[in-house]
Amino acid sequence: MQRWRGLEDIPQDWGRSVVTIGSYDGVHRGHQLIIRHAVDRGRELGVPTVVVTFDPHPSEVVRPGSHPPLLAPHHRRCELMAELGVDAVLVLPFTAEFSKLSPADFIVKVLVDKLHARAVVEGPNFRFGHKAAGNVEFLAEQGKVYDFAVEVVDLYLTGAAGGGEPFSSTLTRRLVAEGDVAGAAEILGRPHRVEGVVVRGAQRGRELGFPTANVETLPHTAIPADGVYAGWLHAAGEAMPAAISVGTNPQFDGTERTVEAYAIDRVGLDLYGLHVAVDFLAFVRGQAKFETLDALLEQMAQDVKRCRELVAEADGR
Repeated sequence: MQRWRGLEDIPQDWGRSVVTIGSYDGVHRGHQLIIRHAVDRGRELGVPTVVVTFDPHPSEVVRPGSHPPLLAPHHRRCELMAELGVDAVLVLPFTAEFSKLSPADFIVKVLVDKLHARAVVEGPNFRFGHKAAGNVEFLAEQGKVYDFAVEVVDLYLTGAAGGGEPFSSTLTRRLVAEGDVAGAAEILGRPHRVEGVVVRGAQRGRELGFPTANVETLPHTAIPADGVYAGWLHAAGEAMPAAISVGTNPQFDGTERTVEAYAIDRVGLDLYGLHVAVDFLAFVRGQAKFETLDALLEQMAQDVKRCRELVAEADGR
């Protein structure tokens, strides 16, 4: 899959293509419906499929300080899009100047002059251009002028997690923030993932017999609510069952919020300096402070046992 940053990266000889545009944070099941439709359409027409997305998130430019927590960094979104069959991803730097492009100018500069769109696939609520003035109706009108079709994909509704709401990144972020990682996974179609480099922490876990990977998360990462979770630690090409702790470590009067993952039943792991990923499968319990260190150790042993069981159940499905 090709990856371009900015319009100037698009090959000069690029021909017609099927295009879909959006932030696509998380590449959740609603996004997947749109992208798969675009890929299928591209294959029917015999042309490549391009996803157009933005960096940074448009809200940070339009309303500084409002950058939402991210469900997936750009490299992860590209991986997921490649798995869906996308041929190219165009990341457009979203600047103040770019934000002022009218919907009509956006269509000409991006879809017509550079990507030579033959079809554009979007969800029903797609908005674009200065002050989000453009919508799918306007896009369809312009498509008649510039010879591209517009196809709108209705998004399915979620199950119990969403209470009948459409799939959305906003809903997924809320569920993650509440610690409902199972509900978030229902929308994402996979466990919520947090990534970063393993750094040295206080090393109390090692002293207590549960050495953890202290993950320095990427900026703006959507981190689940404080507590203990079952999941997986992905490192050096391996997915290891893990007990994951999120929080400030109140037992030792900590103040900094951290994400730490203990690779269950693994001895002698040295992950310092490695980029790792942590997948959240299920919430186990909330953060707590115990009366004694022995009580904490007993609870940690129970947590690890429960996490081992939950991961084994998930792996056995």
